[in-house]
Amino acid sequence: MHIGKSIRRERILNRDTGRTIIVPLDHGVSVGPIAGLTDMRETVTRIVDGGANAVLMHKGLVPCGHRSRGGDIGLIIHLSASTNLSPFPGVKTLVCTVEEAIQLGADAISLHLNIGDEHEREMLADMGLATKQAAHWGIPVLAMVYGRGPKIKSEFDPDVVAHCARVGMELGADIVKVPYTGDPDSFARVVEAACVPVVIAGGPKTPTTRDFLTMVHDSVQAGGSGLSVGRNIFQHKDPTRLLRALGKIVHDRWDVDAAMAELEE
Repeated sequence: MHIGKSIRRERILNRDTGRTIIVPLDHGVSVGPIAGLTDMRETVTRIVDGGANAVLMHKGLVPCGHRSRGGDIGLIIHLSASTNLSPFPGVKTLVCTVEEAIQLGADAISLHLNIGDEHEREMLADMGLATKQAAHWGIPVLAMVYGRGPKIKSEFDPDVVAHCARVGMELGADIVKVPYTGDPDSFARVVEAACVPVVIAGGPKTPTTRDFLTMVHDSVQAGGSGLSVGRNIFQHKDPTRLLRALGKIVHDRWDVDAAMAELEE
């Protein structure tokens, strides 16, 4: 492996466990400045204090909050975007380059692909270009891959999710982010289909914190490598304590009851 990529991987993956807790903060482009994403320095400070491995953001947010008061944290720059105001919100387009991300101090880059979308071919082409450039510069790639399109009945279908993970891996991603399939057995099959770390997305806010911790716990037990979750973390009443509990599950393999006790202490 390229030595630069190896060094950067250790900034976003725990070197002892090989797993990670990533907090995406890129929602402002797609849905606007929602709750939890107004005071970015305060948000990032809480995330750092909670022990997350990395934050993920668009290039313009880096001066607004990556270097928090609480310390340093891994930085992933998101290269693709769309807005919910568009008539085609599922079509992601490149808005940043690998070189720009490196200039900003990124430890990794990320892209979002919606396979099954009518404009899938453009997103696949962007992924191919970005992974080629990333390999040249020795920077890891996180691929967020979802099955969304007219032929897909459910983006959580295990076969669809496994296909998503495989697409990300085969196009050169070092980490793949996909939806959780709903149970450990089916998610284990997703993990088996990829030879790179697979992390789960959070999606909409879960009904309860226990539901969220259970989802993370079950995904790790199935062989997953952690999570890349935004709203369920930065919109929690105490993101710092929640992240500490998540760290116990992801890196120390605590059960949900023990993590809930840690959170509620």
